[in-house]
Amino acid sequence: MKTKSASSQQRILLPVDGSQRSLETVRHVARYQPLRGMGVVLFNVFSDVPDCYWDLEREPKSVKIVRHVRAWVVQKKKEMEEYLESARQILLRGGFDGKAISVTLHSRKKGVARDIIAEARKGYTAVVIRRRGSSGLRNMVLGSVAVKLMERLSFVPLIIVGKKPVTRRVLIGVDGSEGAGRAVFFAAQILDGHDFSAHLVNVIRTIGAWGVSKGDALQDALHPLKAEEEIIPVLNDAKAQLLDLGFSPEKVTWKVITGARSRAATLAEEAAKANCDPIIVGRRGLTGVKDFFIGRVSNKVVHLARKNTVWIVP
Repeated sequence: MKTKSASSQQRILLPVDGSQRSLETVRHVARYQPLRGMGVVLFNVFSDVPDCYWDLEREPKSVKIVRHVRAWVVQKKKEMEEYLESARQILLRGGFDGKAISVTLHSRKKGVARDIIAEARKGYTAVVIRRRGSSGLRNMVLGSVAVKLMERLSFVPLIIVGKKPVTRRVLIGVDGSEGAGRAVFFAAQILDGHDFSAHLVNVIRTIGAWGVSKGDALQDALHPLKAEEEIIPVLNDAKAQLLDLGFSPEKVTWKVITGARSRAATLAEEAAKANCDPIIVGRRGLTGVKDFFIGRVSNKVVHLARKNTVWIVP
């Protein structure tokens, strides 16, 4: 089942799995004004039964079994088509242009996560997912597919939707890295013209958190005051970039938080205090290593701010 969508410079990939949680993600997209001008691809990876079932056709005694299996596949496909249409209607009621909505029922090839990743390579502005899907357990922060996508989608921004209602004030983690710079630009690109506020936050950990004891030769270089002096021009540059890209001066603030034991925990706490949602971070920060798919801070933010929506920008 596939409908053609209008060509659009920006479009998002929205995987859905037939669950109510996925429909909540669709509702999140439908309610979020900055996304309404984009194209949306509702994408389901449909799992047919294994090929070995069809081998049963060669066995005369298995004709009835094969017939039942075929009927089951037809019924499940019909149910998924109806589900996708329900998701499409949610977007239409939310103000999306019907011509900009594409619906794809994709036959599973390599696996759910790998098929989503393959689709994501076709030129999307972002991929939007829920933390847990149809088989999610309550105590789990992320489902297995979400974990794989977070680890491997290193080439496109990933929006992980949380339970909390998003606000018109976003928190952007800024640490002077290229990833943080791209996070600032992506936020401006998506939110420009929608009257949003941006709260730029830099977190400086305590010297003890670096494993540096008093009297160590590195103490001066890692001193919070020195680090704060160095990050302020970066924050001012980030603010200037947001202003150049359409934000109002009174709607952009920045803050340096010192003495923290954990950058991720502090970002999550600051988002709660400042009533910010989503939290926007670069995929890898200053300490990012190319061999790692995702940085420690961005990974921890997703787990610690478990009710927030988090944008991870590569």
